[in-house]
Amino acid sequence: MVYPPLQRSRVHQEDRDLNMLRIGFVAAEVIRHNGVALCAAVSPVRATRNQVRSMFKEGQFVEVYVDTPIEVCERRDSKGMYARARRGEIKMFTGVDDPYELPVAPEVVCHADGREMPEESAAKALRFLEKSAFLKVGAASRGR
Repeated sequence: MVYPPLQRSRVHQEDRDLNMLRIGFVAAEVIRHNGVALCAAVSPVRATRNQVRSMFKEGQFVEVYVDTPIEVCERRDSKGMYARARRGEIKMFTGVDDPYELPVAPEVVCHADGREMPEESAAKALRFLEKSAFLKVGAASRGR
């Protein structure tokens, strides 16, 4: 569970960075104790992502970048958060008035702009995990 004050939309960059570092720390501890950690978080600052990556041994961290243009994010936004940010009701909203630094070399890039169906993106990520020995070959298709 994320510390409740960090769930607010008006957090400062230092709070966002600290939140990412907390998520990374917990994930690294899970891995260190032979567990599996899968984290999905908006992490707009490259330096913070790199700092989290450094918490893991080589080959234990996989960055999956879901490449989604801001227009697509806004179109899919069922809660109206982007519209509120555009009206100035929400400050420091990633992609609107707060920057997102693109990853330099993510292990997997999924395209959520119509170039790939969601199933294709998921299959791409699973193929990488199989190829990198995170999953046993064929394990990803057993549940079908």
